[in-house]
Amino acid sequence: MDAVRLIVTSRRALAVSGDVRVLLTEVWQAQALAQAIGSRLAVAGPPELRGEALGLTELAGRGCGVLGTPELAPGELRAAHLTELGDPRPVLLHLGGLLGEVGIVLVGLACSAEDESTYWQCMEAIDAADEARDRTRHMLQTLTTREREPS
Repeated sequence: MDAVRLIVTSRRALAVSGDVRVLLTEVWQAQALAQAIGSRLAVAGPPELRGEALGLTELAGRGCGVLGTPELAPGELRAAHLTELGDPRPVLLHLGGLLGEVGIVLVGLACSAEDESTYWQCMEAIDAADEARDRTRHMLQTLTTREREPS
């Protein structure tokens, strides 16, 4: 499945989730997808994005790590369904939106956390999502700069 479709699927799943555990699983899924997209861009994306894409992979991996791996049934890991990236610009635009929504969800979860462990888990995941979103913005700026340069 292409990256944009997977991102849209993740955004929808995040929007309809209500239970804390389900929300944390969807946040983890979004971070895992960001990690997979970053990895693909680092290997096969435009050369000027590869360093930033590697950083995105690391940041999204950190986001997954602080949340812990949820129990998923076989075939439920959305990132595993990533088959193509296509044009990096719409992918990065959609991914930035998803990561922004992840941050908003995590703020809500942190504010309503019933225990200190969940609170700090959310705070660290907010940090990772925010930094990953910054990476996507920087990569978009790099693409814009490249397009403006004369051939």
